[in-house]
Amino acid sequence: MDLRLTFNEDPQNYDQLRPSYVTELFDDIIHYSELTNSKSALEIGIGTGKATLPFLKTGCKVTAVELGKDLAEYVKQKFSEFRNFEVINLDFEQYTAEGNQYDLIYSATAFHWIPQELGLTKAYSLLTPGGTIALFWNHPFVGRGDDALHQEIRKAYAKYRPPEKTLTEFDESSLKPYTDALSTYGFKDVRAKIYRQTRQLNAQEYISLLNTYSDHRALEEKVKAGLEYEIAQSIDKFGGLITIYDTIDLYLAKKPLTIMR
Repeated sequence: MDLRLTFNEDPQNYDQLRPSYVTELFDDIIHYSELTNSKSALEIGIGTGKATLPFLKTGCKVTAVELGKDLAEYVKQKFSEFRNFEVINLDFEQYTAEGNQYDLIYSATAFHWIPQELGLTKAYSLLTPGGTIALFWNHPFVGRGDDALHQEIRKAYAKYRPPEKTLTEFDESSLKPYTDALSTYGFKDVRAKIYRQTRQLNAQEYISLLNTYSDHRALEEKVKAGLEYEIAQSIDKFGGLITIYDTIDLYLAKKPLTIMR
C-alpha cells in the first residue's frame, strides 16, 4: 500500500483538521526569497493547500504538483479565484520542466516522501540561479511527561500499537542533518528556524485528526477502532480537551548565482 495515497481519501477532513503554519514562517520565506508578482513558485505535494494562500497573495505564479487525484481537484476548486495558480496531478519524481525555471520551490510536510538525493538534486536543477528552496514540516507532539492525559494515551498506544522507539519532541538539536544535506547538494546561505504553537481539540476532533495520518489509517481496522475508543475515553476523562504541541522546522537555502566549476 502506497501510504502517500491515504491523504487522497478524505480531502475535506484533512483540510479542516490539519493545522496551518504560523504567519511568521510565511513572512520569513517571502522576505528571504524576495518573492514578488513577477516571479514563479513550485509547490511540491500541495495536499489541500494548507501552505499555499500566502504565496498566491504575493501575486507570483504558483504551480503545484500533487499525486492524489482528489486532492488535486480539491485545491483546483479551493483556489479557483486565483488566475496565478495551476495544479498538476503528478508526483514530483515524474514531473518534468525546463531547468532554471522557478524562483522559489517549497514543500510543506511533504518532502520526506521523496528520496533525498532525487528531491534535492531535482529541486536544484529547477531553480533559477539565486532561487530559493524552502522546506518545512510540522511535528505535533502529545507525549509530554508533565501532562497526565498524554501519558494515559501513551498507555493506549502501548496496548494496541507498541512504539518501535521512545517518542521525543522535535527541537533545535534535530536541525543539523537537513542543513548539512542542503549544503551537500550545493545550496548556499543555508538557514534553519523553529516555530512553536499549541492547539486544543475535543475527542471527536482529535480522532478525526488522527485519521489524516497515513500510519493511523493503515492500521488494522480492529486495532484502529480499539485505539480510537480508548483515546477518546481518556480525553473525556481528563476534561474533554487535548493539547497538541506543534514544532515547525523551516529550512531555507539558495541556488548559487554562479556555479563554480
